[in-house]
Amino acid sequence: MFEELRSIQAEYGYLPAEQLSAVALRLNLPVSQIHAVASFYPHFHLSPPPPADVRVCCDMTCHLYGADQNRADLAAEFHNDPGVSVRSVSCLGRCDSAPAISVNDHIYCPADRASAAAFVRDALAGRLQAPPPPPASTRELVCDPYAGTGKYEILRQLVQTRDFTGIIATLKAGGLRGMGGAGFPTGAKWEIVRNAPGTTKYIVCNADESEPGTIKDRFIMENLPYMLIEGMIVAGLVTGAKQGILYIRHEYEHQKEVLQAEIERCYQQQLLGPGILGGNLSFDLKIFVSPGGYICGEESALLEAIEGKRAEPRNKPPFPGTNGLWNQPTAINNVETFTFATLILLKGVEWFRAQGKNGCAGPKFVGISGDVVRPGVFEVPMGSSYRELIFEYAGGISRGRTLLGFAPSGPSSGYLPAAMVDLPLDWDAVQKAGSMVGSGAIVVCADDRCMLDMALNAVRFFRNESCGKCVPCRMGSQKLVEMLTRWTEGTSSQGDISLLDELTAAMKLTSICGLGQVVPVPIASVLKHFRDVIDQHLMHLHCPTGVCPMGGGAAR
Repeated sequence: MFEELRSIQAEYGYLPAEQLSAVALRLNLPVSQIHAVASFYPHFHLSPPPPADVRVCCDMTCHLYGADQNRADLAAEFHNDPGVSVRSVSCLGRCDSAPAISVNDHIYCPADRASAAAFVRDALAGRLQAPPPPPASTRELVCDPYAGTGKYEILRQLVQTRDFTGIIATLKAGGLRGMGGAGFPTGAKWEIVRNAPGTTKYIVCNADESEPGTIKDRFIMENLPYMLIEGMIVAGLVTGAKQGILYIRHEYEHQKEVLQAEIERCYQQQLLGPGILGGNLSFDLKIFVSPGGYICGEESALLEAIEGKRAEPRNKPPFPGTNGLWNQPTAINNVETFTFATLILLKGVEWFRAQGKNGCAGPKFVGISGDVVRPGVFEVPMGSSYRELIFEYAGGISRGRTLLGFAPSGPSSGYLPAAMVDLPLDWDAVQKAGSMVGSGAIVVCADDRCMLDMALNAVRFFRNESCGKCVPCRMGSQKLVEMLTRWTEGTSSQGDISLLDELTAAMKLTSICGLGQVVPVPIASVLKHFRDVIDQHLMHLHCPTGVCPMGGGAAR
């Protein structure tokens, strides 16, 4: 279905109703089902878009860099032009070069008010140019043992030894966990799929990183595509899967091209396809471009999307390991996990463990953005303190300010205060502190930021990205946005804190997937660690930093 819809949109610029009817006939599906899918995903247009379709990212880091004002200024400048549409869009995955905007599906960053207006005028004049691809990294990476040498050595060895159980044992010994945030042991996951009955199994890579601040997988796909692809092929051979699908967000067009070129090289060299390296093992791999939506990062919603449905999470159990894609056993891991699987198998468990520090094992890719001098993606030892990450790798706090707080992993981790900056990048230590290492999306806030404003921004992101399937998430996220908006305007109500507690408990207990369960996390963390900021807003009707529109003004 998605191939059909993309083809139509490429030809017409949107999805005309008569073309949707034609698709329904070709696929022998009701038109209502085609429309239900097309209307769910933000990448598809059901009506002709304007000549300049402008979408301004206003999430987290872009919010810190003035994106809300940029959006308002653009809307005001072009408000009389019917050829221009200006609206917000969820995170575009360019947090290290914020603020970012999308004009006619081309992403530009950093895009301040003046440059954004210039892009709009170029679009109206028909001379808008796509941005150039980012330059390749020149850094030497610990995670690239193939630098300057041959590649796919683990795959070559495995074809010879057929030691599939040995691969699982090595990953278990290395302690590799899912690096997308969940932290499930990788060796155990592959073992579940291997031991599941049936001959049809799948390997799926989740490269849909869409949460604000999360940019590390983008870097890995650009610079280590062969490590990722080898990890997927090895996973296929170990589990008995014959088909792999790399699910990538549609905003990562350049990364898709890099991966597609590497996949084609693998087919040419008999590393993919039937008869790998002349033997009787086979594995095919293709790329699936997401039609959009943060909810697609939830593993079961991602599977629904691949199957041509609305990306609505499934009830669990059963879990994907036994009932995944097309109800068959499926191993789903993210980009960094497959890459590190290759690394452990190539360099060995002891070497991998030695790359960490302070009792932690292995390296980690982290994305650091926000109020720092050098935002970007960094390869760091696990066990490093957040102080080292922020002040050494990222160069410290920008604009001569001091540290107020930071999110260890985007909005879903909540915020920690500056007093906790010496916490180590360690799964257990950060969890004990009430947060999580997650995907390593570190967003830094300087002392002139309002943490209530940042909590509202994070909750609004979750509200915008809720799939709407379950009532607790759909209604609860909206209620939280309304409540926090009132707080920033100085119009709170008596009993709001109690209502917030009730909403939090209900959403955590009854939401189908993790999105609904983490919606209250940003404000809960601010209440816990920055309570004085909340009290200033609620009791004294005062925003200490002057960020919030106290007095009933429009929320930013």
